[in-house]
Amino acid sequence: MRTLPRLLCASLLVATSTVAVGDDYPSKPITLIVPWSAGGGTDAVGRQFAAGLQEELGQPVNVVNRTGGSGVVGHMAMKMARPDGYTLGLGTAEIATYQHIGTADLSYEDFTPIALLNLDYASFTVNADSPWQTLDEALSDIADSPNEYTVSGSAPGAAYHLSFAGFLDQQGIDPNTVSLVPSEGAAPGLQELAAGGVDIVFSSLPEVESMRESGRVRTLAVLANERQDAFPNIPAAKEVTEDEWSHGSWRGLVGPEGLPKNVSERLLSAAEAVWNSENFQSFMEGRGFGAVWEGPEGFEAFMAEQDANNESIIDKLGLAQ
Repeated sequence: MRTLPRLLCASLLVATSTVAVGDDYPSKPITLIVPWSAGGGTDAVGRQFAAGLQEELGQPVNVVNRTGGSGVVGHMAMKMARPDGYTLGLGTAEIATYQHIGTADLSYEDFTPIALLNLDYASFTVNADSPWQTLDEALSDIADSPNEYTVSGSAPGAAYHLSFAGFLDQQGIDPNTVSLVPSEGAAPGLQELAAGGVDIVFSSLPEVESMRESGRVRTLAVLANERQDAFPNIPAAKEVTEDEWSHGSWRGLVGPEGLPKNVSERLLSAAEAVWNSENFQSFMEGRGFGAVWEGPEGFEAFMAEQDANNESIIDKLGLAQ
């Protein structure tokens, strides 16, 4: 007789482990977790997208900034949310780094991918007085003179650092031969570049635009396969190397693992409508953000590719824990 309550409890646990959501989804407000602070680029994209989702879904979509731990706190909150579609997240490129650096037990496999919304490639920027006029010249000198040059723009292991280091590795250059001078983002790194303290800064194109326009720095290339519409005068790295390179900082709509099919399909339909809207596209273009779309399958494949690339370069940089 003692085993009966145990069997009943076990059955109850099995029955409640799958969240059922009715076809009237959504029937109440939705929370969108942004894992970075208010006022930043990710927050801006999240709030613009949330406004569009609210219009499409007919329910309030409230942005909540869950910051801390280089994005770990917010991404963990997305992972641990009840999979009913009422807590979603704006996942960022760091998803593909945490488990490899050892900062958190988090990976892209912990989420239901809904849509990739944005991809910003790293730029290769030098001081205006640099002797390098082209990316080809810079790569040649870096290869010929290991351990002579320095780079800045982020903390070790951040998305743009990994993109820059991975690009060097692809070109046959040991990324460890370019010394990283860590910085709290692009702004202090660019100030150091303008002062002559470092040789190169990696950052998004929008982040460097004002200093480029003032003539203090020069961007040799964007580490991408083609020129970006908002910056048509900046060469793409593929024009020089002829090699494909598609890595950088990205943002995408995700839910916790196990979202019901009817919920993920409803969210996909709404997300695609928002992404294609004039309001969202105008916002992205005006801010210089790269608007890139992938549905669930493409987004999952993209994250898997990013994860594999990051694992390799993190190991080569000696950042793996």
